[in-house]
Amino acid sequence: MTTSPSSSFDSKAFLKVVSHQSGVYRMYDSGGTVIYVGKAKDLKKRLASYFRSKVDSIKTRTLVRQISDIQVTVTHTETEALILEHNLIKQYQPRYNVLLRDDKSYPWIVITGHRHPRIGLHRGARKLKGDYFGPYPSGGAVRESLHLMQKIFPVRQCEDAVYANRSRPCLLYQLKRCAGPCVAGLVSEEEYAQQVELARLFLAGKNHQVIGSLVGKMESASGDLRFEEAARYRDQIQALRKVTEQQSVSGNVLDELDVVGVAFEQGTACIHVLFIRQGKVLGSRSYFPKVPADTDLDEVVQSFLLQFYLSGQGGRQIPSEVLLDVALEDEALIADTLSQTAGYKVRVQSRTRAERARFIKLAAINAQSALRSRLAHQSTMAARLAQLEELLELDGPINRMECFDISHTMGERTVASCVVFNREGPFSAEYRRFNIEGITGGDDYAAMEQVLERRFGKQQEPDKVPDVLFIDGGLGQLRRAEEILARQLDFLGGKHPLLIGIAKGVTRKAGLETLIMGESHEELHLPADMPALHLIQHIRDESHRFAITGHRARRAKARTTSTLEEIPGVGPKRRQALLKYLGGLQEVKKASIDDLARVPGISTELAQAIHEALHGH
Repeated sequence: MTTSPSSSFDSKAFLKVVSHQSGVYRMYDSGGTVIYVGKAKDLKKRLASYFRSKVDSIKTRTLVRQISDIQVTVTHTETEALILEHNLIKQYQPRYNVLLRDDKSYPWIVITGHRHPRIGLHRGARKLKGDYFGPYPSGGAVRESLHLMQKIFPVRQCEDAVYANRSRPCLLYQLKRCAGPCVAGLVSEEEYAQQVELARLFLAGKNHQVIGSLVGKMESASGDLRFEEAARYRDQIQALRKVTEQQSVSGNVLDELDVVGVAFEQGTACIHVLFIRQGKVLGSRSYFPKVPADTDLDEVVQSFLLQFYLSGQGGRQIPSEVLLDVALEDEALIADTLSQTAGYKVRVQSRTRAERARFIKLAAINAQSALRSRLAHQSTMAARLAQLEELLELDGPINRMECFDISHTMGERTVASCVVFNREGPFSAEYRRFNIEGITGGDDYAAMEQVLERRFGKQQEPDKVPDVLFIDGGLGQLRRAEEILARQLDFLGGKHPLLIGIAKGVTRKAGLETLIMGESHEELHLPADMPALHLIQHIRDESHRFAITGHRARRAKARTTSTLEEIPGVGPKRRQALLKYLGGLQEVKKASIDDLARVPGISTELAQAIHEALHGH
């Protein structure tokens, strides 16, 4: 069977630059959602197999048709690739992977300074008293670690509000995932404190010390004929040894450090950072700073380091050591600056040996791989844009395109989106959403009129006026857009965007869209494999995705909070306490007056008022 040509992904350009090394790949659809995660001993051979002229698997053909982007992470060994693949599948839950259902800021794991400490995820300023471990590259990585720790250490992870109001242990106690400190007599203060300390040592990377301590406890319990207790320690030891074996592939780097790899070609820079804490690679990210023409590599790297670590954004912490794959003339100066900011000594170095040199090489390989994928995408974007310019016969180049879309559910909570593409592709910093008010529910014409008036109803800077403006809709929507823009000519600085309507057609299938040109209203039907059409589809799909996510968020917020917001005496803190303590709005509605009064901060009188408001009394 031949693969469908309807995918907008340029596989030939991508495969030219993919590494032959082992690693993990993530496939994305046009909405930016991870649809498949896989690992390979040879990335180039494995990925090339998806794009052969004949593919027998129906699943593979369906998958390939939806691919809009592929990202890869190179690893030391195939074993590392397998572990990373597992972690990414747990994080993203891709719909084309086989899933075993268990379950931009930098989150931390915190062990609170409580009488019975809890282990949990923490974001933002670290004002809460306790011990912090991290930062982790994503919330998914934290949740996976917490899930693992729950299996090994029976330390509570519930919120303090839940812990303080329990009269009997929860299900986690029955599953032996929590020692039940919320109920007196279930666990001694000494035993609980010991488990908390073991968890603290584990998060600090001292796995062998934890295992040694548990072995001593097991032998002591066994010698005193407390065999059930000895068996519990044995199970903990086995689980910890399994985790230690898996983590050993990350090497023996015991410091807290970031490893920075740099790639710089054709005026584009990629800086890939590996986050290593307590001897474990917590994850990595690629960054693409905007680089002016003719900038030296030294300046690119130095500017990135200072902005990255000194901004103080997202809970990011300066590590005690930063390793670079390029030597900088001012390494000592940068280290002194970071040390002064951090309040402790920070080393910045590029000349390393042994294990550190191995990680620097890995960061550099990933930076180069990410950059080549980026450049291949830009090359594809340039070819598509050139064909679109030729097709539309414009007087000059297309520097800016915008697309508008309307989203609602049966007329409820209408949201309009505006997405922007420049010559490099999506320009997300310029994306905008508009909450549409004061129209008849479901009137898309009125919604389009409102959003265009709000977008162009004031004086525009010349570079903010699009060369091409796409309307996701048919002739009626296009005509309404033409009327609105005709009234806004004074604000457009003499520049008039070319309007194009994108009608989905009767079957609403990708590749069968009809383009309706502004003014002439001529209809164009482009071949499904035409790169210019792929660019238009990308813009339209991005606009649709952005509108849908905005509408869903607005609808969810309204359904979750509106009824509570209208009750006198229930402010944001009490509303949050109600939802968190009782487990959501539906549970709040089901709760009795006594149940409501048990929520911290809710008096009996207020509980009665809430109950009456929710039940219409």
